[in-house]
Amino acid sequence: MRRLLVMLAALFLAPLPPAIAGPALAQLKVPDGFRIELLSDQLPNARAMALGARGTLFVGSNQAGRVYALSPGETRPRVIASGLQLPVGVAFHNGDLYVSAVSRILVLRDIETHLDAPPQPEPLAVEFPGDFAHGWKFIAFGPDGKLYVPVGAPCNICRPDPQRYANLQRMNADGSGREVVARGIRNSVGFDWNPDSGELWFTDNGRDMLGDDQPSDELNRLSRPGQDFGYPDCHAGDIADPQFAARPCSDFVAPVAKLGAHVAALGLRFYNGRQFPAEYRGNLFIAEHGSWNRSHKVGYRVVRVQLNADGSLKRQSIFAEGWLQPGEQVLGRPADVLVADDGSLLVSDDLAGAVYRISYHGEQP
Repeated sequence: MRRLLVMLAALFLAPLPPAIAGPALAQLKVPDGFRIELLSDQLPNARAMALGARGTLFVGSNQAGRVYALSPGETRPRVIASGLQLPVGVAFHNGDLYVSAVSRILVLRDIETHLDAPPQPEPLAVEFPGDFAHGWKFIAFGPDGKLYVPVGAPCNICRPDPQRYANLQRMNADGSGREVVARGIRNSVGFDWNPDSGELWFTDNGRDMLGDDQPSDELNRLSRPGQDFGYPDCHAGDIADPQFAARPCSDFVAPVAKLGAHVAALGLRFYNGRQFPAEYRGNLFIAEHGSWNRSHKVGYRVVRVQLNADGSLKRQSIFAEGWLQPGEQVLGRPADVLVADDGSLLVSDDLAGAVYRISYHGEQP
């Protein structure tokens, strides 16, 4: 376990090699009719994104403790918070920006009117475990007005306290009324709500050290509070853990889709814009951060997931790629996706320190 934690620290906290620090737009590919362009390459370790009411793009990071704000039409962001502990997650709610910082949730009040002189972050009166293993958090407000916060397992594979770890929690905006709404989730770093059904969908990263090709990362759907998605007993819906399986996989909620082993599926969003062709509406876009311990790299792309009317899987396909080049040269690592106000799709890249914009310019059927 110590060796694994050292490897993870080296991966996420080491400075970027100069040869791959900048984005390489010419190598990135999107479908015919679409265009990808650089919104900004001045966002070191860009992770989760959120939009403010005035169009400000807020970006968390997993290094340097900074949170960024990028105003419409600008390429140089402001640093609105610094010195925080892995402030990966950002969520905008009623004028305030909520930021995850491993064991705490911090709030920057009325942030869009104070971008040049941001307020001091205020901690909510709620605390989470301080473990760095799977400790950085994607956060978001649901249609119920509550803040949803995942707490990953503090390990690759173990059986932690289910009230504290490997779950998804929600609370009121002031931190009160905290409750666990889903269990058996190893490490979710992205979720969104279906705009039609209101159900929450989330990615979950599969365990390591079972080989190159298993278990798969998962796309899951929470149909009702209290559901259990299997960790650590079962992975990907049908793989009993060789160490911790105490119940059969049939006891747990199976994933809607298997996304592939080690692809590191992170941020996801339902496409609810109007710019893309009609067949994209209601689709899911998922950022695949890419493998770190596989003999041949996989992921490093954005995938499109199409669903049937009943929420079952219809099709998976590659939407944007090129961050992984021949010879396994890595140019970037997509971390999150976000639908902009104009209907374009934003993609953050923590390796290149960039945010890209994908827009549609083809004919509308």
